[in-house]
Amino acid sequence: MAYLTKEQLQAVGFKAVGENVKVSDKASIYNPGTIVLGDHSRIDDFCILSGKVSIGRYCHITPMCLVAGGSPGVKLADFCTLAYGVKVFAQSDDYSGAAMANSLIPKKFKNEYLAEVILERQVIVGAGSIIFPGVTVREGCSVGAMTLISKSTEPWGIYAGSPMRRIKDRKQDLLELEAQFLKEQQA
Repeated sequence: MAYLTKEQLQAVGFKAVGENVKVSDKASIYNPGTIVLGDHSRIDDFCILSGKVSIGRYCHITPMCLVAGGSPGVKLADFCTLAYGVKVFAQSDDYSGAAMANSLIPKKFKNEYLAEVILERQVIVGAGSIIFPGVTVREGCSVGAMTLISKSTEPWGIYAGSPMRRIKDRKQDLLELEAQFLKEQQA
């Protein structure tokens, strides 16, 4: 895997790029002027980022993910992970037939649903999961593979399924590990 150099990252034209950011040279970036990349974050091969996207510190977007922020935006807080093939959408067409549904059609003929997506601190989303517009995945949640996330979660839960349901509480031990990790990084 080859990552863009610091100079190449600057040339892309991101809105902001933190320290020690890694972006694969095989990732596709659209509208880079609306994308913020936090310190120590990584975007791997064959990922697509488009629209308004804000990625916090120590976030990892693994291969083949799609983060479609559109105009409302997608925010990943610190320590978030999107596993292989996760798709995050901040906008969606109306599929009812009441309006046209095609990205090549002017907005006056469409009825798009636009709503920000937020992933709070310490969220991990399992492989192949899909997150719909308007969803907030609360702090500390773990989402199992192939989960359809169409509504917001409660904090510190383990969620899975289609439709998604809360399976049990997630341990918060990782908060102590996070504090220890950050302390070591400052040393």
